[in-house]
Amino acid sequence: MRILIANDDGIESPGIIELARIAKELGEVYVVAPMGQQSAMSHRVTVHGGLSFRREEAFPVEGVQAVAVSGSPADCVKAGINSILGFKPDLLLSGINQGYNAGYDAIYSGTVGAAMEGLLNGVPSIAFSVEHLRDMRACGAYLPGIMMELLKKDIESYEIWNINVPSLAPEDIRGVLYDRRISGKQYYQCSYIKETEFEGEGSLSFHFDLATEDEEGTDIDALLRGYISVGRLTEGMIRASRHF
Repeated sequence: MRILIANDDGIESPGIIELARIAKELGEVYVVAPMGQQSAMSHRVTVHGGLSFRREEAFPVEGVQAVAVSGSPADCVKAGINSILGFKPDLLLSGINQGYNAGYDAIYSGTVGAAMEGLLNGVPSIAFSVEHLRDMRACGAYLPGIMMELLKKDIESYEIWNINVPSLAPEDIRGVLYDRRISGKQYYQCSYIKETEFEGEGSLSFHFDLATEDEEGTDIDALLRGYISVGRLTEGMIRASRHF
């Protein structure tokens, strides 16, 4: 199996390094990822100007070929499949993202956008996110088995798998809940606060609060109760979640 990995946190993120290490057990791994931070880019692609790229000879997972691209996560997948790799991979993995991509937040996600770009190119795709990159112990313990399980399951040609993992010790994870529906709320409940204003100009600061509860059966509910959440995702499903 030939596997393409992308992300939105950049090619030096510990999350993409961990995902490449895990994916090596499944086949040949190729990384095409942004040169720097590209979070919340959704499915943005570069249409004005070109992209630059560089081969990362010192990527810290042995046997993995890695390329950094100046554009968005979706750019990386599009350029990777159509130019850099020279072939269509068998599987696209995106992540591991810093912070959950659960509920309505997923529509902003560059991690999800990269997976959706894989889908548009006819490649089965999985998006991965963890609560905090500083603690990925549960990812290492659970994701290999989850990936093997998902590769045996049927999924529609217009869907991706979306996996979110709490930053808990593996023994504290309560289990894996499949078929979680997308919550109609945001896990990161964001707002802008006006800091200054003078003669029509000012500054705003970004703030967020975390969800503390949700309906049973949703991805956010699973995460709040200490489970790994696995669900199917399309952009239409994210938008429809607002009406649940």
